[in-house]
Amino acid sequence: MTYDDGMKVRREVLGDAHVDSVVPDEFTQDFQELITKYAWGEIWTRPGLDRRMRSAITLTALIAHGHWDEFRMHVSAALRNGLTVEEISEVILQSAIYCGVPAANHAFAVARTVLKEEA
Repeated sequence: MTYDDGMKVRREVLGDAHVDSVVPDEFTQDFQELITKYAWGEIWTRPGLDRRMRSAITLTALIAHGHWDEFRMHVSAALRNGLTVEEISEVILQSAIYCGVPAANHAFAVARTVLKEEA
């Protein structure tokens, strides 16, 4: 996959507003190219899982590692990828068992805020 393929998927999943807000500069250019080409162009385009499943997995991983800014962004992406509010809630509830209740509690609070903004 090319950088342009990755950028197309990145825009479809995260939305133009987010992608346009991440303007790489000299300092971050190489990093932005890396994640666009490999995360979005190589992983998110693989045929083995659909975007809904990838979103559910991504939410769980972000909860597990406490990456709350990225979690916020990926709650919006999950909606864009077709997950329902109920399914997002179930992903967070499932994560309570495997990632910890405090992490899930915080995830519910963050997700609630994002879902209100998206409504």
